[in-house]
Amino acid sequence: MDITVERKPTKERLDALGVFSWPTWEKGTSTFPWAYYEEEVSYILEGKAVITPEGGTPVEIQAGDLVTFGSDLRCMWHIIEPIKKHYRIS
Repeated sequence: MDITVERKPTKERLDALGVFSWPTWEKGTSTFPWAYYEEEVSYILEGKAVITPEGGTPVEIQAGDLVTFGSDLRCMWHIIEPIKKHYRIS
């Protein structure tokens, strides 16, 4: 699994996951490489970005998306609008 995006999950789903108790991360517009060594689930609070997996197809994420980044994922982040997200690393 590389990147899975769930658009506009329900409040009940977010509450069941405990999303709003997860830590937050913010970053301004930028482009940078990133590697995931464990699965990460993120809920995008603000912003927009395009993440391109190494050798894969670009994936756009934006506010309201619940995104799962697979372990052993190497990718390039291109933040178009400043991002703020809740995240949980498994």
